[in-house]
Amino acid sequence: MAVAIVTGASRGLGRALAIGLAAEGWDLVVDARAEGPLQEAARRAEEFGARVRAVAGDVGDPAHRWELVKAATAMGSLGLLVNNAGSLGPSPLPALSSVDVEAMGQLFMVNVLAPLALVQLALPALRANHGTAVAVTSDAAADAYEGWGPYGASKAALEQLHHVLATEEPDVVVIRFDPGDMWTQMHQEAFPGEDISDRSPPEVAAAALLRLLASTPASGRYHAAELVEQVA
Repeated sequence: MAVAIVTGASRGLGRALAIGLAAEGWDLVVDARAEGPLQEAARRAEEFGARVRAVAGDVGDPAHRWELVKAATAMGSLGLLVNNAGSLGPSPLPALSSVDVEAMGQLFMVNVLAPLALVQLALPALRANHGTAVAVTSDAAADAYEGWGPYGASKAALEQLHHVLATEEPDVVVIRFDPGDMWTQMHQEAFPGEDISDRSPPEVAAAALLRLLASTPASGRYHAAELVEQVA
């Protein structure tokens, strides 16, 4: 059976994507730091007949990353890794003139180094199964938004690592996926006290990524809004 690892699956895009993959016949290994919401998301995915292993933990923990990959390879053929888990960093968003550099180091650990380490562990199986690695990125990786310097820099680094990975790993499809603005808890934390209900729910971006994955795409950078426009 085809197995997917989805990190950060307890809420937002990760949750929507895990449920969508289950509906399309994937078995899943999902993770998040919050046990309760993760288990709830796993139960929802299981309603589609998927086998789901929910592993609560922090992707920054090497032992946790090993557990994710071992669980996935024990279930079947690991064909998809979605590095979705990430951190916004301090909220309200700080200017670079006042950002805590040590806190920024922790942000890079979660958003850059942990995803790379997980990719490294998953690569043997992904190569063997001609699988796909997905890095969830952001337009903040390329554009300049006030206050988004630390987060954007971490996503830019994540993107570049996966851009190079696509060159180095011809047997693996490497997708850099920008979901755009979403109505999620993380995005709300970026705009404390503001009404962001005009943003699209994460299910829209998840559906766009699912369509992309089903189309046998080439490695590259894809934006959810462009994929939605192509369908429309």
